[in-house]
This record gives sequence, structure tokens and C-alpha cells, in this order.
Amino acid sequence: MTGIWRWRRNPQRRRTDLLESWVALLAALLIALGAPAVGLVVGSEVENALAQTVRTQNEHRHLVPATVVRPMKQPPVDPDPETSSARDALHRVVATWKAPDGSVSTRPVGAPRAVTTGDRFRIWVDDHGRPVNRPMDESTADSHAALAGVGAGALTTGLVEVARRLTVWRILHRRYDHWDRAWERAGQDWGRTGTGS
Repeated sequence: MTGIWRWRRNPQRRRTDLLESWVALLAALLIALGAPAVGLVVGSEVENALAQTVRTQNEHRHLVPATVVRPMKQPPVDPDPETSSARDALHRVVATWKAPDGSVSTRPVGAPRAVTTGDRFRIWVDDHGRPVNRPMDESTADSHAALAGVGAGALTTGLVEVARRLTVWRILHRRYDHWDRAWERAGQDWGRTGTGS
């Protein structure tokens, strides 16, 4: 704003100076108003999509009791705490369970480390009894939606700033081209004694 006001009636103002100020104002408005609006719209759309995913997963994923048939050979536990993960807390066993559709399944699954043959534990399965991850909960969906909105707003801000910089770069090149043409009109010998300039 101060750039536009400063150049308003200045006799040394070039058209490119005023244009550069208007570009800066437009970019500031787009960043201040457009980026949050984009973030809000994207966040809302992602929230709606993830809410539907949460409903669908909760409808089609079931927590059922499983019984350990036998343990499976385990890979060595990763001793490095930086690279170990939740997989080290589970070990593979062959377990059997009754699926929601009434069929009985016997497959290798991950189980808590404390279980032994004959122990019962609970696993998530789909409608056909296949092991699946637990369903997404609403707080996780909300977090993902918020992150998507913030990311979209940040991306919009970055794109507006890149566009502003490219526009200003083009304005500066036009200004330099204008100066070059003015210097050519002034001639090569300006300021030399006896050249008539």
C-alpha cells in the first residue's frame, strides 16, 4: 500500500514502478484472503471424504476373537531403537477365528508378544474374515483434514509468491530493456569533449 501511495504523484515514477506496487498489493490480498479460503475449502472437502471413509470402515471392519494355533518363526528383533517400530511389539502366529459372515479362517497374523498356543486375542477383519488394519477414527480423520487444509493454504501462498516474483522479474527486465534503448538513443559519445553533447 505504501508503495502505491508513494508513487502516486511522484514525477520520477515510471509505469513499471506503479505496476510493481499493484502486483505486490494483489499478491498480499491473495495471500491474506485467498490462501485461507483455499485451505478452508480443501480442508472441508478432505474432512467430508475422510468422514465417509470412517463410516465405511466402521461398517465393514470388525473386531473378532482369534485363537493362537501355533507361533511362527520370528525374524530377529531389531536392536537399534532408532529403526525398531511397532512391528517389534507384535510377532507372527497362525491363528484361527470366525469371520462375520460365519466362515472360519486360519491364517498367519500379527499378535501381541505375550500370547502362546491356545491363547485368545482380538484382531480386526473385514466382512469376509480377511485381516485388516483397525478402522480410522474420527480424530485421525480430522487431523488429516486439518493438515490438508494447512498444506493447501501454504501451497497457495507459495504459488502466489512465485507468481509475484516472476511478474516482478519480467517488469524489471522490461525496465532494463527500456533503459538500454534510452542509452542507445543517447549515443556512445555523450559527455566527451568536443562531441557536441
